[in-house]
Amino acid sequence: MNLLLKVHMLVVISLLIGACAPNKTTYSDLPLSNINRLPNPDVTTRITSLSNCTSKDSDQLNLNSQEPVTVIVHGCFASAGMFRKLADVYAFHSQQTVCFNYDDRERLTSGAAALSKALKELSSVLQHPKIVVIGHSQGGLIARRALIDEPSNSTAVGDIEIDLVTISTPFGGIEAADHCGSTTLAWLSLGLTKPICQLITGRKYRDITANSGFISRPGNLKHSVNRHFKIITDEANTCRVHNNQGTCIEDDFVFSLDEQNQRVVDSQAVTTSQVVKAGHVEIVGDLETVPTKLIGLLQQQGLLRSTPPQSQGELTKLLEDIYFSP
Repeated sequence: MNLLLKVHMLVVISLLIGACAPNKTTYSDLPLSNINRLPNPDVTTRITSLSNCTSKDSDQLNLNSQEPVTVIVHGCFASAGMFRKLADVYAFHSQQTVCFNYDDRERLTSGAAALSKALKELSSVLQHPKIVVIGHSQGGLIARRALIDEPSNSTAVGDIEIDLVTISTPFGGIEAADHCGSTTLAWLSLGLTKPICQLITGRKYRDITANSGFISRPGNLKHSVNRHFKIITDEANTCRVHNNQGTCIEDDFVFSLDEQNQRVVDSQAVTTSQVVKAGHVEIVGDLETVPTKLIGLLQQQGLLRSTPPQSQGELTKLLEDIYFSP
């Protein structure tokens, strides 16, 4: 039994590292440096779980009801702060964003229900409802589940024109978490696996294994979802942290290609996928890397406006300020 529990503890520790890799950055307290580029707001509102992306405590939303809104859904604490900084890139291109806030240790079903409700409220204040939902890692799981066709869900998103973007999302389940869903291991450990898993990952451990209902029965997207652009990161041999000599001291591998694919999700007619060679955190930016690959993909897909040639130098300076400043 002692050996079994030791092995299990190693497994759940690897789960914690893989699913929620640590990062010193949380939320930026700096105002958007490109606030003057945003369309003039004509509506002020507060919507539960949505906030300005510069601070999760700033919940007053000043929006232009005639313009599309991009909703940023962060993953667990791994790269939440860096992902939110994408809001400044959107602002530079005169596009408005809001950020979705949730407890990343709670059930993913709870987060998805809250996002679905928030999107419905957001659409009600827009004159021409067009929303882009972009989720990274675990945030991609929540974003897609919020947009599935569930007639029994009274808070389900209504007829909104929606584009969905998911990045590095483990639609196939998290391999390291499979032990948390093992009935055999639960029996051998006298029921200790579940409380250990919950201690490490929170209540979401029930939703992240390959055989969980959340993963194995992902549901079909609503008809109002125009497209689901799925960015798959090939994270093999990538690096998150280098030492002063340029040697990698921490890799950036979290999810395999298999973990990011799922038959039902991938078979949806509106779903298209693109594989990009990038690490799990690299793709959304860190203190060593500007997320140029992600920005390029979003612009190629028309989700982020193209940068005018005369503004390229200014954008480069902005990106350095955003991502290379501690």
